[in-house]
Amino acid sequence: MPVVCLGPLCAPVPDVRRIAVLRGGGLGDLLFAMPAIDSLALAYPDAEITLVGTALHRDLLSGRPGSVREVLVIPQPESEEEFFADVGPFDLAVQLHGGGRWSNPFLRRLGARCTVGPNTPDAVPLDRPAPFTYFQNETMRWLEVVGFAGAPVAALEPSIAVTEADLAEASAALSGLPRPIVTVHPGATDPRRRWPHFAELIGGLSERAGVVVIGTESERPLLDDLPARTLTQLSMSGLVGVLASSAVVVANDSGPRHLAQAVGAQTVSIYWMGNVINAGPAGRARHGVHISWTARCPVCGADCTRHDLGRCEHDASIVADVPVADVLADVLCRLPSSGRPQWTTSHPA
Repeated sequence: MPVVCLGPLCAPVPDVRRIAVLRGGGLGDLLFAMPAIDSLALAYPDAEITLVGTALHRDLLSGRPGSVREVLVIPQPESEEEFFADVGPFDLAVQLHGGGRWSNPFLRRLGARCTVGPNTPDAVPLDRPAPFTYFQNETMRWLEVVGFAGAPVAALEPSIAVTEADLAEASAALSGLPRPIVTVHPGATDPRRRWPHFAELIGGLSERAGVVVIGTESERPLLDDLPARTLTQLSMSGLVGVLASSAVVVANDSGPRHLAQAVGAQTVSIYWMGNVINAGPAGRARHGVHISWTARCPVCGADCTRHDLGRCEHDASIVADVPVADVLADVLCRLPSSGRPQWTTSHPA
């Protein structure tokens, strides 16, 4: 079988028993890095992988089958000395977090024999530096980086195992809803990525599916006016189960959307044009993508494509022009009753 890589494939680091992977951020940020982590696991089968991430990442991965053995939460600045004293040295440390201004100094303090990761010109250099440019698909970016650590590509998409406990909590949460289930997540960390037409979409689905809306308590203002059952108290396990039990998940560019893809659900998503480059799914058979081509802030006209200039102060949606009719038609054609071929999940319990 030929070796696949997205850039230079360096020699493996010898005698690796402990690997640290640094990846902060949200749920989607972790999922973009999972194929790279799986590639490290395949390249170094005798090594244990420790993810240095967030409490959210720990909630998702702890006790779940996969490549990560343990998750350590990135410490607050006042706790860093104690953290680095306790973790002990690693053989290989890989930075999958960003350009390196903050993350490279942190990575070097893990005491690894070899450090690998992106290096912007103003970042502390690592032993095996990789390039960093803003507009690149995030999954492909991190697969390219682990090639510098000697890891060929093992997977192109994230995969999260679904457990019986996940499905049991989901079954209770979805009790009484007609099938098939369509799950809607109207939130997004950046308010500009929020599509404002979910209520109209749900109205068009109500006679064809059982619709459930997911979100956190902090997203309650987005959920209250939507005409569907709302779930805000799910554990991370329950969220995995609900997404895996859904015929289709409809969402903005958000962590739950990326998690839905990772557990094998079909998705229909609303993206801004720049975000689809960095965060859009590769395939289209299971994942419908509807793109807004809005280039300027609807309020002040600032150029949204110039990430290097920062952003304006306005949070107006830059995906509002995506037509409801197009999204609704895409969801309906993916339901089991549509006559369209259905594909079983590749991530069974």
